[in-house]
Amino acid sequence: MYVPPRRSEGTIEHTRLKQPWPKDRLFRILSIDGGGIRGVFPAAYLAELERRFLGGKPVGRHFDMVAGTSTGGIIALALASGMSAAQALQVYVERGERIFPTLSGWRSWRRMLRWIWRPKHDPTVLKTELLKVFGDKLIDDAGIRLVVPSFEGRHGEPFLYKTPHHPDYQKDRHRKFAHVALHTTAAPSYYPGVEDDGYVMIDGGVWANNPVMNAVIDVLACYDVPRENIRVLSIGTGDGTFTVPDAVRNGGARHWAVLRAFTAAARAQSLNALGQCYLLIGKPNVVRIDPPESERPIPLDDVPRALQELPHVARSLAEGSGRHVTKVFFRDVADPFIRAPSPASPE
Repeated sequence: MYVPPRRSEGTIEHTRLKQPWPKDRLFRILSIDGGGIRGVFPAAYLAELERRFLGGKPVGRHFDMVAGTSTGGIIALALASGMSAAQALQVYVERGERIFPTLSGWRSWRRMLRWIWRPKHDPTVLKTELLKVFGDKLIDDAGIRLVVPSFEGRHGEPFLYKTPHHPDYQKDRHRKFAHVALHTTAAPSYYPGVEDDGYVMIDGGVWANNPVMNAVIDVLACYDVPRENIRVLSIGTGDGTFTVPDAVRNGGARHWAVLRAFTAAARAQSLNALGQCYLLIGKPNVVRIDPPESERPIPLDDVPRALQELPHVARSLAEGSGRHVTKVFFRDVADPFIRAPSPASPE
């Protein structure tokens, strides 16, 4: 069996040659967390901003970079492909039930029992729907700079897909949007890892459920822009209330398993990434939008609850924060994204 080399072995180790950036121009980043069907929230929130403040025009054209993990990666790719947030929301409304079918009675129990040993959902359905949404569009066709985390399981390494917005970034430009979306959404236990030319691609949420720092660091590495000139709109998908009860703290593996380690790690990573972002570019320069914590969080694949509850939450938060977001991010349209040419020598 062919095993490709580690992607990290081909990483360029020298400091990036910073590309010029207008000194009086802000660099605006949109960052969207992972969260399965709860991606309805960021899509609905952005769609509400489009409706209220942008005359229905696509929100993506006001950002210089979009980062997204898992379901956030689907939205990021949709915006970079030229879709509006309203159109991205329709992906969840029209296709959510096909991707995460709701079962009842004995079929539901059978799926839950099978889930102990096998992934819960059929990846071919997700792949089919993503191909319908994105077709043959390539990363090289993106209209906005992209940063989309995934994770490579064969070597156990973080994996970042990026547009060619810097001359050093050439590996991903011919990757299909649909395949990148599939690779960033292969959530452990919900979907199997995706075989890809010897690699095994897994949901980026295992290490970067909130990709805000991946985007900020990339901007600082690639562009001659002062960190105080970076503005970030970071959108979450809602967390459950999280504590460590005494029974768990003093217990063994059985007790800790109840906490769902993946969920705990994703929450911790998100909070840490936000804290680092606040320290690096200044908290006033970061706008974080997230549904309130809940003792009954919506499961990653609960389509009926997501579609029923999250658009209402999105409208409420858009009403409260929309004018501030408009003032910070929507004053003008981002400059056209010009792809960096390939270097004369191989990467």
